[in-house]
Amino acid sequence: MPAGDDVIEQEIRIAAPPEAVFPFFTDPDKMRRWKGMDHKVDAQPGGIYRVNIDGTHVARGEYVEVSPPHRVTFTWGWEDEGNPVPPGSSTVEITLTPDGDDTIVRLVHRGLPLEAVEPHAAGWRHYLSRLAIAGGGGDPGPDQGPS
Repeated sequence: MPAGDDVIEQEIRIAAPPEAVFPFFTDPDKMRRWKGMDHKVDAQPGGIYRVNIDGTHVARGEYVEVSPPHRVTFTWGWEDEGNPVPPGSSTVEITLTPDGDDTIVRLVHRGLPLEAVEPHAAGWRHYLSRLAIAGGGGDPGPDQGPS
């Protein structure tokens, strides 16, 4: 849900501790289970974050902060020519907070142009729901993309 003109804030609960959830943001094999089909990541500050979502759309940025198992921040944008969100032009902050045996995952995506907020909010809702399944040890099945 948009929290401001250019900010998305979303939270999910995952039935696993932060130590088990954190690699889903840094390990390409775990990332593939919930988002995208091909990943090139170097999970350290300044390292590349590149996700081929569906064979056509590629998100690219770089890791800004990697603090296992509680926080990861990366820049974000699209390689698509003419996209209003070019690579690295916005920032995604992920915070993992333990809650009993579970983890609360909070995503804050900042720096989006107004016209990109709702499409990104829909995309994050889709992918975070898949992460909740994968992070809890389940199989979210084939990715049909955001609807």
